[in-house]
Amino acid sequence: MQDFLVPMVVEQTARGERGYDIYSRLLVDRIVFLGTPIDDNVANLVIAQLLFLQMADPKKDIHLYLNSPGGSVTAGLAIYDTMQFLTCDVNTYCIGQAASMGAILLCGGTKGKRFALPNSNIMIHQLLGGAEGPATDVEIRVKFMLRLKRRLNEIISFHTGKPLEVVEKDCERDYFMTAEEAKAYGLVDEVVKSRKEIPHFSDSKLLETASTGAIPAKEAQEKDSAK
Repeated sequence: MQDFLVPMVVEQTARGERGYDIYSRLLVDRIVFLGTPIDDNVANLVIAQLLFLQMADPKKDIHLYLNSPGGSVTAGLAIYDTMQFLTCDVNTYCIGQAASMGAILLCGGTKGKRFALPNSNIMIHQLLGGAEGPATDVEIRVKFMLRLKRRLNEIISFHTGKPLEVVEKDCERDYFMTAEEAKAYGLVDEVVKSRKEIPHFSDSKLLETASTGAIPAKEAQEKDSAK
């Protein structure tokens, strides 16, 4: 998020104008956007946002949008474990692509609340890595990687309902899926073209606010009391 210009948005509130960077504004609506490869820094930012939203309202859904080619397994698992740790539901959405660890995070959302847009692509595969150094260290590293590989397959199996043996076979090579194929596989629950197709969004006040620019009721009350 630091390597390019981040847009700013200005909102009119009961207390006057307020400026946000675009990611902070999305956070107001409990939206977290992961649109980069996953590394330790990215994972720390995502985890911090998830924990903040959990503390702000432990019962209200979080919406995690994914457009990621994957990345560090340990960093990705840190995000995944945090998602499972939270008491609030985590809705996941694939826009563009969710590959490798991105696919793990996508399928790790709350059951029934995992979505993909029609032209998105999902890819699962086996763990990538390497080792060098003394033979004993290489052996230790390979054993660790094999254990980690099995753990990732178990996660996919758990969230999709596929037998572990099937997942292991499918992940031996890059396995690309369309949104509909990912739904059939169990990685997502629905393929949606519009947010209005999502039940808990269809009657949301957020949609009304976004489309009309109206001030939310709470802020309107504050504005009236300030007069």
